[in-house]
Amino acid sequence: MKTIEVVAAIIKHENKILVTRRGYGEFIDMWEFPGGKMELGETKKEALVREIKEELEVDIDVCDHLTTIDYDYPNFHLTMHCFISHICGGKLHLNAHNDAKWVTIGELDNLNWVPADILVVEKLKAYESKYPVKI
Repeated sequence: MKTIEVVAAIIKHENKILVTRRGYGEFIDMWEFPGGKMELGETKKEALVREIKEELEVDIDVCDHLTTIDYDYPNFHLTMHCFISHICGGKLHLNAHNDAKWVTIGELDNLNWVPADILVVEKLKAYESKYPVKI
C-alpha cells in the first residue's frame, strides 16, 4: 500500500483553534487541520511553514510536536505529523479550502472531520487538558 507523509498545523490563537474545510477531492466539505505533503529534502517544520503559506497566505511559528498519526485509508496509508503553531504574519486567505473558522476545544466534536483528523482531535483534547496555555 502506498504511504503518503504529510504535516498539519494546529494553529492556536488565545483559546481558539483554526480549522479549515476541504474545498476539493474525496473529502470535500469535511473539516481538517491545514497542511500538506512534504517535499523531498524538507524538514517537517519547513514543509509545514511552506504548506500553510501556500494554502492560507500566512506565516506561522511552529511550536510543539503534538502527535504523529498513522491512518489506513482504502487506497493508501497516511502518516501525519501534527504541530501546535501560531500565526506570526500575513492575512488569512483561503487557496485550498472553502471555509475556515476559529473554534474552541469544546466545539471540535461538532464538526464533520476528515477521518484521520478525528484522531488528531482526540490528541489535541488530551494535550489541552494538560497544557491549556494561550498562544
